[in-house]
Amino acid sequence: MRYLGLAPRQLPQSWLSRSDVINLCSLAGWEVFKSDGRILLPLPLGPFEFVSRWVNRWLAPLASWACLAIFLVARRSGMTTEPPRVSVIIPARNEEGCIATVLGRMPKLGNGMELIFVESNSTDGTWDAIQRLPDIFEHGVIVKRTQTLPGKCNAVREGFRIATGDLLVILDADLTTPPEDLPKFVNALTEGRGDFANGVRLVYPMDGKAMQFANLCANKAFSILFSWLLGQPVKDTLCGTKVLRASHYRRIEAARGEIGDFDPFGDFDLLLGADRQNLKIIDVPVRYAERFYGKTNISRWRHGVILLRGAFTAAIKIKFV
Repeated sequence: MRYLGLAPRQLPQSWLSRSDVINLCSLAGWEVFKSDGRILLPLPLGPFEFVSRWVNRWLAPLASWACLAIFLVARRSGMTTEPPRVSVIIPARNEEGCIATVLGRMPKLGNGMELIFVESNSTDGTWDAIQRLPDIFEHGVIVKRTQTLPGKCNAVREGFRIATGDLLVILDADLTTPPEDLPKFVNALTEGRGDFANGVRLVYPMDGKAMQFANLCANKAFSILFSWLLGQPVKDTLCGTKVLRASHYRRIEAARGEIGDFDPFGDFDLLLGADRQNLKIIDVPVRYAERFYGKTNISRWRHGVILLRGAFTAAIKIKFV
């Protein structure tokens, strides 16, 4: 038809590989941080169209390397911001012996700080220890709250809700992750290296009893699952130390119902929410120390089953669609 002048002339075409597109984006000032293959069988197959739909929904996510359509997500690279105001949310349950140490070891972060202690039904003197803290310390102010519902996830959300900072930081009160590592998280975001800073305990050597072998295996398994699920590497999904912008959290909070609300700790909730908002997740290695006071509030097997079930539910809604 083109020879007869009845169809427009087709422009010359070239096959671009994934690496070609990533390079072109880089040259234009865009950083590709996530990719996902979606279409494995493009043919409708007439009355057997259900076959192609089934293949593209259930098999394509498992063989993205063979897919015919690759979706890339990119962000403007080289972004920097002015030093932000930082809110540090510190969930605390049965951590009486750590509270004063948290304050003594807290470094200066950004341009102004607030520490928000959120206490949850402790059976020791945690709330009394928090109340004994001053309202103002050398780097900013201290806010003291008791949460209305149980669970760390709720404590973090209540802390976020009253936070006034530009950056939101989560620090566990047990100090297994040292506060001295927090400037690395804040700098990574203010220098534009990512949108969501996720702590990783699996890089540096740990204290001997910091993490039990079963927990280590579970962390590595969830790392593999989430790296595939999100399309970007996540080495430690359950580290309690995370940092993100308040504006990004508001978007995550508004869209929370898209995946579900199953996470008792909030780590999966934030990672999945960040992915749904197409935020670049960066891993920040931290030292991981053994507790020096109290015992863990985590039930390894019961909570592990809850998290595994929730992760597979999220996979159905994110990958197999």
